[in-house]
Amino acid sequence: MHDFVLKEICNTDLASELSSVGFDRTYTGKAAQKYAYKNIKIYSLSIPQANILKQTALSVGADCATHRETITAKVETSDCILGGSISQLEKISAKLKMQPFSLKELAGKIDDFLKQKQRTKPEIMGILNVTDNSFSDGGLYNTAEKAFKHLLDMVKDGADIIDIGAESTKPYSNAVPPDIQLKKIIPVLELVQKEGISVPVSIDTRSAEVAQECIKLGASIINDVSGFDYDKNMCGVIAANPQVKIVIQHSKGNPDVMQNNTSYCNLIDEIYLWLREKVNHAFAEGISSERIIIDPGIGFGKSRAQNFEIIRRLEEFKGLGCRLLLGISRKSLLNMPDTENNIKDIFTLALNTLALEHGADILRVHNVKLHRCLLDILCEN
Repeated sequence: MHDFVLKEICNTDLASELSSVGFDRTYTGKAAQKYAYKNIKIYSLSIPQANILKQTALSVGADCATHRETITAKVETSDCILGGSISQLEKISAKLKMQPFSLKELAGKIDDFLKQKQRTKPEIMGILNVTDNSFSDGGLYNTAEKAFKHLLDMVKDGADIIDIGAESTKPYSNAVPPDIQLKKIIPVLELVQKEGISVPVSIDTRSAEVAQECIKLGASIINDVSGFDYDKNMCGVIAANPQVKIVIQHSKGNPDVMQNNTSYCNLIDEIYLWLREKVNHAFAEGISSERIIIDPGIGFGKSRAQNFEIIRRLEEFKGLGCRLLLGISRKSLLNMPDTENNIKDIFTLALNTLALEHGADILRVHNVKLHRCLLDILCEN
């Protein structure tokens, strides 16, 4: 009796797996597309669009899940889940280009989805709070001298970006007026300019006024945790400064109320579609995808379980075509309110390791040195 041995392949380098069984090396790249499988959710298709998509998928050996009443036309639209190998999805796209009901445009979207850029080298964003009440280190760096020294320490430890904030946005915190934020941030930026620090500086603010003044002093990234919702002038400020990037973060309301309601019908879908709306708004204002960084907003209107679901499904947000930032550092999802920060940093590191595996491009952290060691280890392989 033959002893059959079976093993699931989790290696994403499918070409090397094909080579390992003696497959023709000249064809491995193309053949690997037959084994790389994707499930793509497509929202709000009309009944004709959904039915044609399903039949097209079946015609190439793939499949497409639709609402059960799509075939009876008892619903007006249907979300669809299209599943198949990359090779099959390319064939589906080619066929859709010859179909009516705007399906040629859908084919173009599928092509773009399949051609998404490879991941860039992960970066570390070091957190510099010049606040009195931030949840982790409020008050430690509340003078320009203390703040600048910590900035230099993070640069020495390997930070790729420094994120300076003068307004705590922890749960139940209140807004800080722009003039107070600027009073704390400007002296630090002036020291950065004076000393010729070349590491990019990000400003953690919801205020367009603060953003504009900090851009004048060399800030190259604005980190808006409200995703343009708090200050409607923010998008215009970014659009008018083409050298500046924007972090668009999802938040369910302002910090003072965001934890009062953490209910979602479909957590990932709702965050994804919210971010898509904001990204499209940025596009309409002339801000390119290369200037946009998205953040699903760990802890901003989410329960602990929801935060972990976001981490597990982080890669789904890559479909928006922008770099992806995640801020886990020392937050309440660790469930360690009375633990010292050095212990919190170890568990933050563990979760950020998962985040990197699931597609995070930028890690926003307090402990830069520890995370630089992590990236150095991972980049060796």
